[in-house]
Amino acid sequence: MERLRKRKIQNNIAIGFSLLASIIGLFWLVFILFDVLRHGLSFFDLNLFIEDPAPPGFEGGGMRNAFIGQFMITGCAIVIGIPFGILGGTFLSEYGRMTKIGRLISVISDIMISVPTIVVGTFIYSLMVKPLGHFSGWAGSVSLAMIMIPVTLRTTEDMMSLVPWSIREAAFALGAPYYKVIIQVVYRGAIAGILTGILLSIARIAGETAPLLFTSFNNSFISLNMEEPMASLTVTIFQYATGPYDDWHAMAWAASFVIILAILLLTVLGRLLVIFKYSSK
Repeated sequence: MERLRKRKIQNNIAIGFSLLASIIGLFWLVFILFDVLRHGLSFFDLNLFIEDPAPPGFEGGGMRNAFIGQFMITGCAIVIGIPFGILGGTFLSEYGRMTKIGRLISVISDIMISVPTIVVGTFIYSLMVKPLGHFSGWAGSVSLAMIMIPVTLRTTEDMMSLVPWSIREAAFALGAPYYKVIIQVVYRGAIAGILTGILLSIARIAGETAPLLFTSFNNSFISLNMEEPMASLTVTIFQYATGPYDDWHAMAWAASFVIILAILLLTVLGRLLVIFKYSSK
């Protein structure tokens, strides 16, 4: 009984420290979100989306160029990153399960998930910016795609691995070729998890600044040419937040609110897909 009482005391102490750490972390998270919401809602209006930036030192203007640039860079990154991530996850799950190259790719993808994004930005800078002699929207999209690929790849692999092998064998017994089994059976069983991984990877790159500083840089005007420096919302927030004008600071808060709202919506949508997947079983 004495040993049992000591173990209970130790268990309660460990739970208490864990609860305290959770409360401290949650407090700062809520504090940051509340601060962004408080300042962001104060300066959130339609002009932020429909007007171009005003000259430095003049009040007014908006961030239309940054929203358009962010949409184009992120959209191209999605088009580049998602197919590679899904195809890579499919290879690891279906063809490279027990192979050395499959295990190697899996380990590298785990490492890439943890690599600081500024490292990805400097790599793309040395690969696409420095040789060409100028920044570009394509370089920014490639850098964001490289961040998306490992997340999508690992999620796709994990979700497809959860589909029982007996279902594949049943499809094989009906004479279906392997590629049709993957497309019509495995993908259907893992679609909710794959879509969740895609949404989480998009949320991951939505707030990235460091890679774009080294690749797409920024542009004070609207540019639809991906081969030129292009404005992005995150880099504009960084420049406005560190600028000397109060009007810039206000718009940086409002744009930060927009990014947090977008990430929140993507995260909630991902959670709803997971809930739908398990509730439909």
